[in-house]
Amino acid sequence: MFKSDRRSILALALCAGAAILQPAIAADEGSTATPHYGVWGFDLGGEDKSVKPGDDFFRYANGTYLKTLVIPSDRTRYGNFDALTVLSENRLHAILDEEAAHPGPSATDKKIAAFYKAYMDEARIEKLGLTPAQADLAKIKAAKTKSDIAALMGASEKGYGGSIVYVGVRADAKDPDHYTVYMGQSGLGLPDRDYYLKPDFAEKKAKYQAYIEKLLTLAHWPKAAEQAKAIVAFETQIAEGSWTRVERRDRDKTYNPMTRAELAKALPGFDVDRYLAAADLGAVDRVVVSENTALPKIASAFAATPLSTLKAWAAFKVLDDAAPVLPARFVQARFEFRNKTLAGQPELQVRWKRAVSAENRVLGEAVGEIYVARYFPPESKAKMDALVGNIKDVFRTRIEGLTWMSPETKKQALAKLAAFTVKIGYPVKWKNYDFKVSPTDLYGDMERSAAFEWAYDVNRLHDPVDRTEWGMTPQTVNAYYNSTMNEIVFPAAILQPPFFDPSADPAINYGGIGGVIGHEMSHGFDDQGRKSDGTGRLRDWWTAEDAAKFKVQATKLGAQYSAFEPLPGMHVNGQLTMGENIGDMGGINFALDAYHHSLGGKPAPVIDGLTGDQRVFLGWAQVWRGKERDDALRQQLVTDPHSPEEERVNAVVRNVDAWYAAFDVKPGDKLYVAPEDRVRIW
Repeated sequence: MFKSDRRSILALALCAGAAILQPAIAADEGSTATPHYGVWGFDLGGEDKSVKPGDDFFRYANGTYLKTLVIPSDRTRYGNFDALTVLSENRLHAILDEEAAHPGPSATDKKIAAFYKAYMDEARIEKLGLTPAQADLAKIKAAKTKSDIAALMGASEKGYGGSIVYVGVRADAKDPDHYTVYMGQSGLGLPDRDYYLKPDFAEKKAKYQAYIEKLLTLAHWPKAAEQAKAIVAFETQIAEGSWTRVERRDRDKTYNPMTRAELAKALPGFDVDRYLAAADLGAVDRVVVSENTALPKIASAFAATPLSTLKAWAAFKVLDDAAPVLPARFVQARFEFRNKTLAGQPELQVRWKRAVSAENRVLGEAVGEIYVARYFPPESKAKMDALVGNIKDVFRTRIEGLTWMSPETKKQALAKLAAFTVKIGYPVKWKNYDFKVSPTDLYGDMERSAAFEWAYDVNRLHDPVDRTEWGMTPQTVNAYYNSTMNEIVFPAAILQPPFFDPSADPAINYGGIGGVIGHEMSHGFDDQGRKSDGTGRLRDWWTAEDAAKFKVQATKLGAQYSAFEPLPGMHVNGQLTMGENIGDMGGINFALDAYHHSLGGKPAPVIDGLTGDQRVFLGWAQVWRGKERDDALRQQLVTDPHSPEEERVNAVVRNVDAWYAAFDVKPGDKLYVAPEDRVRIW
């Protein structure tokens, strides 16, 4: 992935190529005649020349910018990447305001307007109070047995609440033409098992208990303080049995097909039949289990927990899930813990920003269709295809020239690269949101949306996989690689400065958007993506010798990243971030090669005393300008497969030979790595 989207199950990347992309830029957002950054696409004023590039290239390129950057009070981080998110957010705000005032003629237009009105009607939400949630809470109070709780967990897939297991429908990793049911560990309300088990997070854990008590108290749940303590103890047991995030990355270990009988045996004390029936999966007899050794431990924790605690836990899950659409006292309580305590965000976002985010979740492609019509014309798609093709050619040449890979494995790698599907901008067909949206029932709108999405997945279990489907909306500032589809996907909203600027120096664009394209392509060949073949099937297509050589380089890379310490006592987890780090390595190398190829044998121009290679590296560094609050960074280091921004620059360039020559980096410089110790994969 290029940039973390914590809701995404896929991967991110950015792009530039031998042809220059020309995105649509509205007239009121600046003329295309002048680059958005500096005179030729890079903000020289943001550099800090007091820093040697060989000591800290991130701050050499961005130090002055960082010194003056103030993170907005309603955000946990800010930088160039986030600026695009703000642009997308503002564009969507304008679209929704217009739709609410003058809805278009279609049923979908009216749904867009109705949902926005419902979200913005604070007076009605306050007047209704907790009434919309009472039916869900009543079902929990009426539960007589733990089997009843298991059924409520299954039903939560269609509405509010939570479960001790995750269940979902997606393409089968070993049969990518067909869908299957996946199941894995769940049940934690804190960001990661470490928050329960490590003393470093004891304060956060205590505040989590206080938050649970607060929500239960607001809902007049009996013995709120006592139950909050019991709920945290229950979730701590779940955490103890759960796999780590590093363990969960291994695609071989997380593919464990089970029959219905085997699944029931794997979850002793948990009524699997009631759970699946309530989730509309009663007829399913095959489930692929991810964390197979964790589920028995989690089920045992469930079985050992008193019914009263499980009911209180279920009530809290509904309240926590629904809090954003409940009265201000619930909204504020959730913000104080989830945003302020966990991530350091000082101020709650204004309501329209929260409405935009919710609309993206509920009617994302419907809003995206309007966004695309305004901001991403068809010709941009064709130009992006050309860019991707150029990076793909460079990747092919690199594979052909590898000295460590055998001809047998090369043949398969080239076949996989040739089979890549590329999706640019927006889907070829838009989703039809076939559910009722009411301007006076926000709680119900969200519930009906969840039920629709769940039914959408369940009802296609026996259909062939829809390879036209997207995992992100066009207005999302992100990108991804999907291993079972063997596809790379670039939503419209990311194809803008600083990633790509049609008026900028080509080298800057190669370092920005070119690096993104290369990053996403590299995901098909990172430590986990490489396990699928050109059809998307999970299988071992490597010779044992080549796989061993790859692992040697990957291990070296992991050790390099793990040596970085972004916060005192907290290091980057080189194993957790392995795939993204390999993606970044491929991204900058392919971008540099593509830039050289684009010159057609001519020397690169020198601009403001900077060579072409220097500008490519600066383009990459500029993309990552930004900083985040300490609590947000702390959470990222534990939970996120992406390295922090500084490491996405410094840890990458130190393995690229051309960077040493470009910036005269010598032994003794802090980032210097001896040639024999540099990681060379793709």
